[in-house]
Amino acid sequence: MKKIQARRTNMKTLLLKNKIEVIGGGVGAVLGLAYWYFVGCSSGTCAITSNPYISTAYGAITGALMVGIFKDNKK
Repeated sequence: MKKIQARRTNMKTLLLKNKIEVIGGGVGAVLGLAYWYFVGCSSGTCAITSNPYISTAYGAITGALMVGIFKDNKK
C-alpha cells in the first residue's frame, strides 16, 4: 500500500512541476483532433492526418514542446 501512495505522490509532484507542459499537451491534443476532423485527409495516404489517434498524439507532443520553449528553467 505504501508503494502505491508513494507512486501517487511522485505522480502528483511530477504533474505539478510540469503543469504548463501538461496544459500545452492537452490544448495541442484538442487542436490536433480538430485538425483531423475539419481538414483531415480524404485519400487516407497522409501520414499524420489520416488517423485521429496519430493526429491527436502529434498535436499533444507539439503543444507540450511549444509551451516548454517558454518555460523558465532557473532554479
